[in-house]
This record gives sequence, structure tokens and C-alpha cells, in this order.
Amino acid sequence: MHTSFEQQLSSKYGSLSAKLKEAADFIVANPVDAATRSLRTISKDAKLSPATFSRMSTALGYASYEDLREVLRAGIERRANSFSHRVETLQQRHQDGDHDFQTQHIIDCTANLQTLGDTLDQDMLNASVERLHNARRILVVGALGSTGVAEYLTYMASFIADNWSMASRMGASLASGLVGLSDADVLIIMTKPPFATKAINAAQEARKAGAFVIVVTDTHTCPALVHASAYFIVPTDSPHFFSSYASTLVLCEIMIGMLAARAGDPARARIADVESRNRRLGEVWGD
Repeated sequence: MHTSFEQQLSSKYGSLSAKLKEAADFIVANPVDAATRSLRTISKDAKLSPATFSRMSTALGYASYEDLREVLRAGIERRANSFSHRVETLQQRHQDGDHDFQTQHIIDCTANLQTLGDTLDQDMLNASVERLHNARRILVVGALGSTGVAEYLTYMASFIADNWSMASRMGASLASGLVGLSDADVLIIMTKPPFATKAINAAQEARKAGAFVIVVTDTHTCPALVHASAYFIVPTDSPHFFSSYASTLVLCEIMIGMLAARAGDPARARIADVESRNRRLGEVWGD
């Protein structure tokens, strides 16, 4: 699978000049126009010179702006050709006058999941799961709106391993969680606009310590990306006033599912032990 423009941009956005960031931001906001219209037209619309787009392309590792456009075209074609019948049905209902929030939100969340499937970097995902499998310790950081998802990720992981913990939980010191991190450890950061300061600082501190830093966000402008060893840009489009976390939850479930499959007999034995103790302690209803 070719690396998407968003993935390529995410890893290098922080190193771009202000003008090159403007050009990149314009393409992110207008991918179809950038893929189908001439450089002269795009430059005019963006109020930037054609040379700025060419320099931006080179800075991101493309041989030319045309190479960048080919990546955009391929991405649009993959998404267009793989939309499920369900999405088409929902969109048709919307076009027929069904404009209620419920329908539109479902349309957007379904499209987000489809986009996640189309753009997820399998090599990066496999590498991340490999590091999680071999890690001495995994620390999860999620603040503000990402707190609940970070809790859910840590909860799922607790069934198959005992080396996961959530940083700064219930008011605990973030610093105490970060102390002792090394290249044997993994830090998972979840943050979306408005970015939590402690998430960005945690990513920086962990990277300095040599830990493998996984960043989950929804935009290439996330400040934590400059510290990332691996990163996932998840789509969050929605008519809601709040970012949709549907695709983020699915990504978390994918990672834990892959980790559980990789863990083998020890994970199976641990889950059985957890379930047995749940029943013995009366934590679950019934037999």
C-alpha cells in the first residue's frame, strides 16, 4: 500500500516553513481539487506561487508535485471504489430529503470507518503491535475528550497483559508515570484538538527517554507527531459539535485484537483467570 499524503505530511509537517505549511494545509483541505486541477489553478486559489507547491512536494519526499498528485489520485480512487453499499444507501436517503442529525451522523461515522480501513498503514500497525507485544511496560496517555478512550484501551489490554497502565489516572502525577521509561517501553498518546498540553509534553519526555511513542490523532498539525515513532491519523468527520471517536475506538480494538492473537497461550490463560476471579469476587452478574 502506498503511503498516503496525510501520512507523509504528518511525519514532516513540523519541519516545514510557514509558506510550505500553507501549501500543505490547502491540499489537505482540498484533496479532490489538488488531484484533478492544474497547478496554476491550485496556486491561484491558494494565493501561493506554483514554486511553493513544488518546494513543499520536495520537502515531503516526492520527486515533484506531479508525483504528489498521483498519490492523491490513487487515494481518492481507492476510497471511491471501496465505499460500501450501506454508505451509498444512507447518502441516497440524505439526498432524498432525510436531513436529520441521526442519519447524517451515521453517514459520517460509517464513512470515517471506511476511510480508516482504506488508509490504515498496515506496516506501521504491525510494527506497533510488535513493539507492544515485546514491551516491558506500556503507558497510555489520554486527556480531555480522549480520556475515556484511553481508559477503554487500557481496560481491554488488562485482560491479556499486566504491564499496561494509564498515566495520570484519577489525579495521579504524570511525571511519576513517565519516570523510568526507556527503549524497552511504549507510550501511547491519544490527543485531538484542542490538544492537551500534558499529552504533548508526555510524548516529548518519552521520546527523550528512548521509548517507542505511538500517537493517535486526527490531524497532521498535531504537535505530538514530531515525537512519534509511529502514528495514526484517524478520520473524525461529523455534524456533531464534538469530534467523533468511532474510528478511534475501532483502531484501539484492532490493536488489542491483533495483540491478543499474537500473545498466544499466556493471554488465554490470563483471560481465563480474570474471568474466574470476576465470578469469585462477584464482579459480574449471575453464574
